[in-house]
Amino acid sequence: MSEGVISLKTKVSYGLGALGKDFACSIIYIFLMFYYTDVAGIPAAFVGTLFLVARFVDAVTDPIMGMVVDNTRSRFGKFRPWIVIGTLVNSVFLVMVFSTHYFEGMALYVYATVTYILWGITYTIMDIPYWSMIPSMSKERAERERLVVWPRLFASFAWMLMGTYGLYVVGFFGGEDKGSGFLYLSLAIVVAFIASALITFFNVKEVIKDKKVTTEKFSLHDVKKIISENDQLKSLIGVVLSFNIAIQLVGGFAIYYFTYAIGREDLFPMFALLSGVAEIAGVFLFPRLCNIINRKHMWLVACGFPMLCSVVLIFTGLFAPENGILVGVAGAALKFGGGLSNGLSTVMLADVVDYGEYKTGHRSESIIFSVQTMLVKFAGALSGFFVGIGLTMIGYVPNVEQAAETILGLRILMIGIPTLLVAMSAFIYVKTYKLNGEYQRMVVEKITAV
Repeated sequence: MSEGVISLKTKVSYGLGALGKDFACSIIYIFLMFYYTDVAGIPAAFVGTLFLVARFVDAVTDPIMGMVVDNTRSRFGKFRPWIVIGTLVNSVFLVMVFSTHYFEGMALYVYATVTYILWGITYTIMDIPYWSMIPSMSKERAERERLVVWPRLFASFAWMLMGTYGLYVVGFFGGEDKGSGFLYLSLAIVVAFIASALITFFNVKEVIKDKKVTTEKFSLHDVKKIISENDQLKSLIGVVLSFNIAIQLVGGFAIYYFTYAIGREDLFPMFALLSGVAEIAGVFLFPRLCNIINRKHMWLVACGFPMLCSVVLIFTGLFAPENGILVGVAGAALKFGGGLSNGLSTVMLADVVDYGEYKTGHRSESIIFSVQTMLVKFAGALSGFFVGIGLTMIGYVPNVEQAAETILGLRILMIGIPTLLVAMSAFIYVKTYKLNGEYQRMVVEKITAV
């Protein structure tokens, strides 16, 4: 493989790696709040707080894992061994998380806390090296844009299947016993998870052309410097975190919104299905749109679609609450923008790796890409925290008809807050992000000339 062009076999194998790992995380982010509250019987406020506390652990462990990966030297490279190790260990904790319903009393809270935190830590072991491979596989921006389509497509497909058919499979496996259904679903996911990791391990290899990258070792002081001195990394954190929290808030509240505010639980799978299809379309069209729309404006385009989702949901809630077509349009608008942002944010992060080398003299794919893993988990945690606290504040009670004030609260939480967060993401991007056009090309030229 040349350092520029990536083969189709490599792209497909790399994409399949995302299929298994996103099955493993989508069940967590889509259903874990529901599983904890409605199946295991844990109060929503406790769950939300647990999600948030676990992310503060990740704020320490994720960059450290990035350092460990960047300091790894093996005949298989520095990324692939950790992908397999992380997958095997995380699979164990995934099954343990969905065994929580077997506990009660104080043991229930302790078990949920320990297993969820360890799930997050072990997911890091696999996810950071997986995404960190991108900058090491090609230094050409256009080739990176074509590469990220594959993992994002497979990841979106996994999320679409989980959102659309997850509850159906839970019912198929467990019948009225949703706890057993979730446990058996997690076991099925583990099989796909391990298989996809092995495909990536055997078929995907990083291409390293800078000798310094293979010999340089990083300390904790270097980790701090690499993160603190990269102003574009800080910008990207603000841009991506606010956007992803908004998207995940909508996804987190959706099952409650359609079940209790609309009174049509059956609309949730439709919302999830068309969301997933649109997300795949957004990822697939991302590199093509980059050829049409100036890269500088692409993030603003991505932000426009969740805004459209909010408008459609407001209209639907006021005039046609049971209209499945409008619900589908809302879901499609939300996740088409999400698909664009998934592809774009990954390429932007690869650009930030180049910028970090330009600014600090250190090239660290894994330390920088550890931020992506941390952002995804922080977005899920903060949205889970807001869902848990929000449901408590509006007086939500599981499995009963909700009061009018609770239904109004669900509408505000589902539509209003995400809209403000997307607007914040667009504002931060316009004001602080500069790795576009001539400036970005200058950065690449400088580090290539060294």
